[in-house]
Amino acid sequence: MNTKKYYITTPLYYLNDKPHIGHAYTTIAADILARHLRSKDIPVHFQTGTDEHGSNIEKIAKEKGVDPKAWCDELSADFRQLWKMLNIKYDYFIRTTDASHEAAVQAVFEKLIKSGDIYLGSYDGLYCRSCEAFYDEGELKEKNCPIHGRPVEQVSEETYFFKLSKYEPALLKHYEEHPDFLSPRYRAQEMINFAKSGLKDFSVSRTKVSWGVPVRSNPKHTVYVWIDALLNYATGAGYNPENVSPDFRTLWPADVQLVGKEIFRFHGVIWPAMLMALGVELPRKVYAHGWWTINGDKMSKSRGNFIRAEDVVKDYGVDALRFFLFREVTFGQDGDFSLEAFKRRYNADLANDLGNLFSRVMNMAAKYLDHRLPVKPESSETFRELSSWTPAIHHSMEALQFSEALEKIWQGVGTLNRLVDTKKPWEMAKTSPEALKPFLHEMIWCLRLIAGWIDPFMPDTASRMHLQLGVGRTDDGTEPQKVPPLFPRKQDEKPK
Repeated sequence: MNTKKYYITTPLYYLNDKPHIGHAYTTIAADILARHLRSKDIPVHFQTGTDEHGSNIEKIAKEKGVDPKAWCDELSADFRQLWKMLNIKYDYFIRTTDASHEAAVQAVFEKLIKSGDIYLGSYDGLYCRSCEAFYDEGELKEKNCPIHGRPVEQVSEETYFFKLSKYEPALLKHYEEHPDFLSPRYRAQEMINFAKSGLKDFSVSRTKVSWGVPVRSNPKHTVYVWIDALLNYATGAGYNPENVSPDFRTLWPADVQLVGKEIFRFHGVIWPAMLMALGVELPRKVYAHGWWTINGDKMSKSRGNFIRAEDVVKDYGVDALRFFLFREVTFGQDGDFSLEAFKRRYNADLANDLGNLFSRVMNMAAKYLDHRLPVKPESSETFRELSSWTPAIHHSMEALQFSEALEKIWQGVGTLNRLVDTKKPWEMAKTSPEALKPFLHEMIWCLRLIAGWIDPFMPDTASRMHLQLGVGRTDDGTEPQKVPPLFPRKQDEKPK
């Protein structure tokens, strides 16, 4: 009997330029959730990848004087390298230029032509080349694309349409019966209102774009890049209507699909309608998070206001970046990124609160515990209290409330710091040495809890803590060591 794996996806990242922190945000979120679930022995399948077709990529490659596939090979490798650097452990990386994906997309298109859900017609409308999407005039902002702020073009061509209008009642019924499908709740109403306003059939092929998946029965058409990209979630799991892989039954439906809020409509309306047309079960949750902005504007290469993850990691380390992104802002909402805020959070939460606590406890343990780490304390009020928080922290993690989980964890860090300041173990060593050992025993076991809780966010830091705290050792005679700072404090630059 097959065991269903918990299937997590990120959107496919479009290869119009190199990755930045905005791309990293979604992928780290998926990695945090995947690591948390694996720690509970829940089987996970985490898929990410790159979106590689369309007129934008064709145009950029031509300007660079390279073949589109060569351009995609280079940039897709950049994304995979960044994920490696950010300690992201995905299970499968899909590219829309993969032969198996392209074949499945063609098979889906033919199936929907045969069922009548896709039909041939002609289209005359307003088109944004950056989005590779059509817009109604009422959706424009000052006659420009609402996402990119650039002028749209009037485009007229023969095209295949998908019968989105046919699925309006079924979508509205699904939204009502599955209130967590569109998440977070405060973004769901926008999608529901859009569906209620009257869904229109939309164009799903292009005749003026050669860099794409050809329609098998009418090769002068290529499949619209968004249809191609959306299908990756199913094709990567083994779906092809002509030959469904056994793996598909162990993965589908997707449990959580993480997307940016600007593509919520594609994932919350068009994607489920396509699955309905195919007779495939819908994902359990599509979660649209906010943007990282700089001075209020969405971080974007085209606007020139972006921060490279590599630059932040070079100065502060991978774990500090992973921590900041999910401590600073509630996942789902927008956040404004600044290096000043990053440095403040690093020094306050990481260097001072966690790092200093860990160093103080371990250095005292090395000095006063006779070279032995403790067995689990039998009567420890603080350890018992902190242990009781674990279910609430796990609930926050699984509800994608990562900042809420970190807030609770840092309450624990604060509790331990206050205990050290109140008990003054350096004075206990002189005045009541018999009370010092059980106090340090309790602190070490509490730090083991903290290390376990932070592992999905900061896996390298957690591993260093676990090593020093003797986690996983079969004996209780591990020698505690003095430790270097987990997060060396960053000093302000001296004025010149």
